[in-house]
Amino acid sequence: MKFRLISEIRRTEVIASGTSLRDRRRLNREYGRGKWRKMKGIATVRLFDGTICEAELHWYEAHGIGKKEIKFKKPLGF
Repeated sequence: MKFRLISEIRRTEVIASGTSLRDRRRLNREYGRGKWRKMKGIATVRLFDGTICEAELHWYEAHGIGKKEIKFKKPLGF
């Protein structure tokens, strides 16, 4: 689902890190070596149809590389 972030991501938490991260090999190949973590958090987003809502987002993050592949998982508060 296409979306645009309106607010900062808050209430972040680590879902997976280290060897428990399945995509670590691919992430190292595509974006560079780093201490990759799969994260989740909540943010206000605008969907492609103009709807604004709170949503749960998942992404990969590494120090010095930043957030990559931010994914919209589910809307909150409907």
